Amino acid sequence: MSRVKEGDRVRIVKRELTDQDRKVYGFFDHMQGLTGTVENVYSKDEVAVKIDLAVLSKIPADVHKEATKRMRERFVENVGEEARKQLSKEELDFVPHYVLLVRTDDLEKE
Repeated sequence: MSRVKEGDRVRIVKRELTDQDRKVYGFFDHMQGLTGTVENVYSKDEVAVKIDLAVLSKIPADVHKEATKRMRERFVENVGEEARKQLSKEELDFVPHYVLLVRTDDLEKE
């Protein structure tokens, strides 16, 4: 893929997985076909992509949902009562980003 930059809309390519993908590149089957926005480019082998939550398949969506629930609970436990009263419902019901590190070669612009 040509060089990507922050803000680019991208799709993670679909391709045959190799042993090296899992061991070296951190590329897994559940990542294929996901779309999102480039958040940061660290190197050609490390591009942070904020994944669109609506495109997650059932298992990653369930994992994200459970992680969100736990993060909210931990946040509420660690914020004092006075500070919590000043937070809006939207702030208390935050949704964390789902970000994957992907190689540039595994991305295509949308």
